[in-house]
Amino acid sequence: MNEGTDKMHFRKRLIAVAALFAMVAAVIYGSTLEITGEQEDSGPRSWFDRKDTIYFWYSDESMENFINSAAVSFGEREGIHVIPRLISDSEYLEALNRASVEGEEVPDAYIIGHDSLEKAYLAGLAEEITDVPGVCSERNFPAAALSAVSYHDKKVAYPLSFETSALLYNKAYLEEWASQAAREELVGSDSDEGEEPRDPSVDVVIDETVLAAKIEEYRQKAIPKTVDDILSIADSFELPEGVEGVMKWDVADIFYNYWIVGNYMIVGGDAGDDLNRIDINNPESISCLEVYKALNQFFYIEPDTVTYESVIQDFIEGKTVFTIATSDVVERLEQAKQEGTLNFEYGVAMMPDVSDKLQSRSMSVTNTVAVNGYSTHRELANKFAAYLVDECAGSLYEKTGKVSANLRAEADNEALQAFKMEYAESVPLPKMMETGNYWLLLERLFAKVWSGDDVTALTQELKLLLSFQTE
Repeated sequence: MNEGTDKMHFRKRLIAVAALFAMVAAVIYGSTLEITGEQEDSGPRSWFDRKDTIYFWYSDESMENFINSAAVSFGEREGIHVIPRLISDSEYLEALNRASVEGEEVPDAYIIGHDSLEKAYLAGLAEEITDVPGVCSERNFPAAALSAVSYHDKKVAYPLSFETSALLYNKAYLEEWASQAAREELVGSDSDEGEEPRDPSVDVVIDETVLAAKIEEYRQKAIPKTVDDILSIADSFELPEGVEGVMKWDVADIFYNYWIVGNYMIVGGDAGDDLNRIDINNPESISCLEVYKALNQFFYIEPDTVTYESVIQDFIEGKTVFTIATSDVVERLEQAKQEGTLNFEYGVAMMPDVSDKLQSRSMSVTNTVAVNGYSTHRELANKFAAYLVDECAGSLYEKTGKVSANLRAEADNEALQAFKMEYAESVPLPKMMETGNYWLLLERLFAKVWSGDDVTALTQELKLLLSFQTE
């Protein structure tokens, strides 16, 4: 996947190129003197001749402020010029390849989705990074980020930002559930066995200290650890007025479903680059999909009636207790707070396990910075790439709304830290070209499972399709 799909929810990674925008173009060409005759030997040198220049490509317009700021500060520190190019083309790598082979202004480094790194590396458009400062290490990045930028045991890019899914919940509703559950346990809906049923019209006096302790006990259980915990809350919660259901999510988008099978459907291993490590049709994957299939009988979500946008809006309006969201939701919820349309506190938690015995694992995509193998300034390009993902990491979210993969960034933002915890345990989307349609195949499988089709037959079919593609 390529950069900038957050807003499209990862169904398509469309990358644009038709126009090149040169930062400070007017300054460059306005200050370049025409050199002829004697001036060629003794006259003033052009703006470009005075300093080394590296070109940096990216395709997401929301990155413009961040990239331009970093280019200026790095250029001033290193005594060079960094020229960003906002590229808009549906064939990003193809455009980059043409510019590398034919153009005079070769892109020295560029942003690219981690799942395109194999294609870039084999085309000579990416190479093993030098990383002289040692930025790309476990000291700065979680395992998922390092796996995303790895190809056959080589780090071929620097991790910049990421996206993954996590559990979003309404704190006020869970507080109400904890109170209800505590009172129910202490009072009971009926008397003990053999006694007359309790008259609901008669108030029961509960010791406030005991009640407070019991509410706290249930409060600690409110964040679900397994799918069964969510179902237990759904089964026992007397929903407040206006709440339409306990949980709703975009069941049509694989990005919000993958956590169900992510720990057991293996495609390429953690780095997503090994054709010998493909394991689709195994007992654990089938068991997880059976759980997913049963959820439709509990939540009754029609895929054609929901979108990511609609489920987030329902959550903001207080119509649901839980949903599954990507990190872009944090900015949206904070904006809703400022506008007065969100009047409760929310929280973000890691996705629950499928069961006590079956673990969950979300999918992730990582935007990376690669150094072009055609560059004649690879040392400078590596330094700038390392600078972007390390020293500039603290300003990435503020300037772009994208969450840095760097462990030190957003340390004070509780909601974003929850997404970073999920990302740390996630499995990156495979980068093998032979499995480029894995995403779509799996989305189709989930849609059929949700509709009630046979799980075993579907996993066997997917296994055969991938086997055919990777032979």
